[in-house]
Amino acid sequence: MSNKNKADLPSPWREFLEELDALLDTPVGVHCIGGFVFSAYYGVPRTTADVDYYSVEPAYCTKDLQSLAGQGSMLHKKHKIYFQPVGVTGLPEDYETRLVEMFANRFKKLRLYAPDPYDLILSKLERNSQKDRDDVATLATNLRLRPEILRERYEKELRPNLFNEPRHDLTLILWIETCFKTEPA
Repeated sequence: MSNKNKADLPSPWREFLEELDALLDTPVGVHCIGGFVFSAYYGVPRTTADVDYYSVEPAYCTKDLQSLAGQGSMLHKKHKIYFQPVGVTGLPEDYETRLVEMFANRFKKLRLYAPDPYDLILSKLERNSQKDRDDVATLATNLRLRPEILRERYEKELRPNLFNEPRHDLTLILWIETCFKTEPA
């Protein structure tokens, strides 16, 4: 797992997040998902122009976050990147207990949280795009993730909340077969 520090945060993300941090009136925690987490925290080589997020704490700060750093904001126009709320995503029930702070102690008021790698993978299961599969394969290989943990978390914490379970069961099987490298016995 990555522990990104000040030097690891590339431009324009560094400037964008530092300016946002300076503009915040109160501490804000953001539960991030998506490509930003794959690349900025877990080191998956990919590009993205936004920080997808699932939740903001405290919730009343969501509007402020969007006005300061959302699509069309001053920071977006300046840096060409922005925060984007994601209304519907499949996250395991207990994902919050496994969140990890990205760039800990880097900002004064802004706290960015990443799901653990298994939860991040499961957040992409419903969409199942080629880019998602590529990200999953890279993450699984780089972190030597174990498919049995992914399967158990899916069955206990995500599957009970999904519609069309057989479709997602097949996607999970496909991902485990194609994205998780098995060591020779």
